[in-house]
Amino acid sequence: MANEREVTIYDIARELNISATTVSRGLQDHPTISKKTKRKILDLAEQMGYRSNHFARSLRSQKTNTFGIIVPRLNSHFMSSIIAGIENAANEQGFSLLIAQSSESSVKEAASARTMFDSRVDGLLVSLAVDTTDLTHFDSFFKKNIPVIFFDRVQQHESSVNILIDNRQAAYNATRHLIEQDCRKILHITAPVVQNVYKDRLRGYREALSEHKIKFREDYVLITNLSQEAGAEAARTILQMKPMPDGIFVANDSCAVGCMLALKEQGIRIPQDIAFAGFNNDPVTKVIEPNLTTINYSGYEMGQVAARHLINHVRDVSFISSTNTIILRSELIVRASSLKKGSK
Repeated sequence: MANEREVTIYDIARELNISATTVSRGLQDHPTISKKTKRKILDLAEQMGYRSNHFARSLRSQKTNTFGIIVPRLNSHFMSSIIAGIENAANEQGFSLLIAQSSESSVKEAASARTMFDSRVDGLLVSLAVDTTDLTHFDSFFKKNIPVIFFDRVQQHESSVNILIDNRQAAYNATRHLIEQDCRKILHITAPVVQNVYKDRLRGYREALSEHKIKFREDYVLITNLSQEAGAEAARTILQMKPMPDGIFVANDSCAVGCMLALKEQGIRIPQDIAFAGFNNDPVTKVIEPNLTTINYSGYEMGQVAARHLINHVRDVSFISSTNTIILRSELIVRASSLKKGSK
């Protein structure tokens, strides 16, 4: 069976005996069209199955009122919170979202960027894949002056804005807290140190050790993919160490929880034998026993800030060149997993 012909504004105009221009304006809620006429147009459009041709309209206006979002993973509480913040701020201002995940692959990230560009998004919000080493796959956006904002995992570029926390300071605070709890053999579990977040967290960890005259050990840095399964695998490595560490700072909460569970299964007491600190303040930190000490920063707030800045750039309220980096607040949340002092 042949597909039915698409309903047009001319069909609606013919049925209502009004001009196609009036129908077009009514569908766009134009102030010159009366409420009664708008209601008739909208009711008939729905009855006839009319679909607005956003693509044709965007070609005329050069705007799609759509933002692209590329994130490393969608199955992350933190990234979900960021997307919720972006969606809230964007929808309030009439923008829709196209969302893609890179699955921690720079190749997939580049393909998603191309798709977003071809979809004529008005701006792009990106948190980089773990293996992204340069930003050349965003050049098409930069050359067209389409605003790009990087958040959380970022790289510097003169034509973009970065939104993040002070990861170095946050990691320093977490490591210093473990040291204040009498930990001296502190291990750090992280991801490949390509992206800023992992470079800076490693730097903060090392600075805290150095400030307290604790020697940095390369074998006390475990590189993983930071999944919960990777945490369990790290625990098996830790159990073979002689002596074992007395404190562990992990670059995210999911991996920390996986490590804690595996160590507890082998009779390791937390925090008495090994104190733990994570990063992100995911909901799981308050489910695991003992509750996990962590770094808290709001993904929802980061998403809202990113979206609002993008909207301002798209509407020429502000310009990329005027703001290159926005640092958001973070805080150390101390819970039972790290309170080694006085625990028995």
